[in-house]
Amino acid sequence: MLDFAIKLVENLGIFGAGLFIAIESIVIPLPSELVLLLSGFNVSTGEFSFFPLWVTTSIGSLIGALVLYSIGYGFSKERLSKIVSRYGKYLGIKDSDLNKSFNLFEKYGSAIILIGRLFPLIRSLVSIPAGLAKMNLVKFSIFTLAGSSIFNAAWIYIGIELGDKWRNAEEWANTLNLVVNIGIFAVIGALIIRALRNWKTARSQ
Repeated sequence: MLDFAIKLVENLGIFGAGLFIAIESIVIPLPSELVLLLSGFNVSTGEFSFFPLWVTTSIGSLIGALVLYSIGYGFSKERLSKIVSRYGKYLGIKDSDLNKSFNLFEKYGSAIILIGRLFPLIRSLVSIPAGLAKMNLVKFSIFTLAGSSIFNAAWIYIGIELGDKWRNAEEWANTLNLVVNIGIFAVIGALIIRALRNWKTARSQ
């Protein structure tokens, strides 16, 4: 599967990377992190530019998410469960995965659309309960783009830093995933704290 991704990026360039991310976002078991690392490597060699790559892959994430949102919008929960029970094995998902996404959406609401983008499988599946709940499409798109943009930027940057060693990340992908997520949460937390402090300062003046 990784060889397919490499050929897609080599043949189609930045568009290929965006297309791959869009496909992966529709719960296809493809290594999106490794594709972003490969794309980051291409940025380090000067073949790609960071900003167009970042925009294209983020749009790809949104397109894939909108497909799943539409599926959730058009089917009942029971119907979706039957479809996953019958065909989910071909996509690497189980009925329990779908139920988990519903539970997360019920518990955290629209916030999980933003945060869930940082976690494998969940980042795709949470789009389905959002569609089922008829979540505002503009809000859904903004949250999806925000979460996906942060995720994509982090992995592209790591690919730039790793250079031609980007393939080595496959051996410790889970650990790297954890480190990336902790880093992203730390940055988001710092920005929230800074915004609150600025708001309190403005209120006191």
